[in-house]
Amino acid sequence: MSERTANQKSAAGGGSSLPAYKLYLNGQWVETERRVRVVNPATAEPFAQVSTVDAAQMADAIRHAAAAFPAWRARTAKDRGAMLHAVADALKARREEIAYTVTQENGKPIAQSRGEVDMSEDHLRWFAEEVRHAYGRTIPNQAAGKRHLVVKTPIGPVGAIAPWNFPLVLSVRKVAPAMAAGCPVILKPASQTPLCAVALAECMEAAGVPAGVFQVVMGDPAMIADGFLNSPEIRKISFTGSTRVGQLLIRGAAAEVKPLSLELGGHAPLLIFDDCDLDRAVQETIIAKFRNTGQSCIAANRVFVQKTIYRQFLDKFVPAVEALKTGSGLGDGIDVGPLINQQALDGALAQIANAVELGGKILTGGKRLAGSPGFFLEPTVLEGAPDTALCMTEETFAPIAPVVSFETEAEAIRRANNSPYGLSAYAMTRDLGRMFRLAEQIEAGTIGINDGAPSTSLAPFGGVKQSGWGRELGTEGLEAFLETKHISIGGV
Repeated sequence: MSERTANQKSAAGGGSSLPAYKLYLNGQWVETERRVRVVNPATAEPFAQVSTVDAAQMADAIRHAAAAFPAWRARTAKDRGAMLHAVADALKARREEIAYTVTQENGKPIAQSRGEVDMSEDHLRWFAEEVRHAYGRTIPNQAAGKRHLVVKTPIGPVGAIAPWNFPLVLSVRKVAPAMAAGCPVILKPASQTPLCAVALAECMEAAGVPAGVFQVVMGDPAMIADGFLNSPEIRKISFTGSTRVGQLLIRGAAAEVKPLSLELGGHAPLLIFDDCDLDRAVQETIIAKFRNTGQSCIAANRVFVQKTIYRQFLDKFVPAVEALKTGSGLGDGIDVGPLINQQALDGALAQIANAVELGGKILTGGKRLAGSPGFFLEPTVLEGAPDTALCMTEETFAPIAPVVSFETEAEAIRRANNSPYGLSAYAMTRDLGRMFRLAEQIEAGTIGINDGAPSTSLAPFGGVKQSGWGRELGTEGLEAFLETKHISIGGV
């Protein structure tokens, strides 16, 4: 992090020597005495600290965003897009450094962190171009002397709340379309992973983004959420996180009737049929389950394998999981990093114990990784856990793969849909007719068929049922920050 000399200094007072990072507010780097510590999950030790805001500073950030709105929305779509391209250029120039930061604060393997930086750059460039296509339309009139137009206008200042599991790219998924549409953004990153937001702010500053158009706040989550919810100047909130917190935001938004975009919990099923390419099915399952150490809302949490190939699949899958290399994400060839904290590790071990208690069997893994101070869990495969087990009913944010069998397509679909969540799902099959049946009948916002990594800048992302409201990415991701207005002109 040697390039962060402008916004980093040794902490003063309290006997702490941790590097301290400032917040980016109204185009200025602001330091406060109130700070949160950032812990490296691979070592369980703090390595940095970041300033936080109080309620008065939060109110100031909202006021500055509102003040920046008229000038920012007045810029042409081409100008705003050029600014986002400049942010993407700054991000690309610091790819290796920022990837290192992602791994330090999140724990994921460095190769995956590089991929996160690359996808963030792609999101910025996609929305930089897509905003030029935010078309309105002319409607043929039904009454003489009238003309009807539809125009798109920016919704207004946005409060964006990002999670820790993909700290950079899930911030950019909110920030890029909002800014492209003409909306200033106040970003609240997760307290576990704020340094990526600091780096993004540095890229905004380097690109010349005007003061107030992009700001970063940290501090008490409830205070910040209340600031977003209760201020009439914040016109929309975009949130990625748990369904429980999403429900709280829904209740809080009622008073202002404030629009929300919510990407919430998931519990993705993965269906493996006996007509699949078995070797590919194993590799795609590894990707869908163990990417980001299983800490993903779209991770494959329930693996259903057709009974006719069930044992064949396990005979290939278990050795593939055992071959995964676990360790610090900064190490060579690491596939699986640490969980984010001790609470996450305890929760994962509780799911494993519950599955075994209910008759499941551990085929590999199942324990905390020995000899490491960090929050590591051995990549785990469970067999025979009942559908009532915690790992089959609750979201699993860990490298745990419960594998169970099914007999018919109808049974697989029924069990896949037996969840309050519907963010993503996966299927492995070469039957074209079945692909269409699954696409129509599985209750999920994204379905990867023979594809363990389906997300892309070009296509909408979001869930059904308790997995959220609205969509990010694609054309829909831009529409989320635009108002649609009907203009009726008479006397023409």
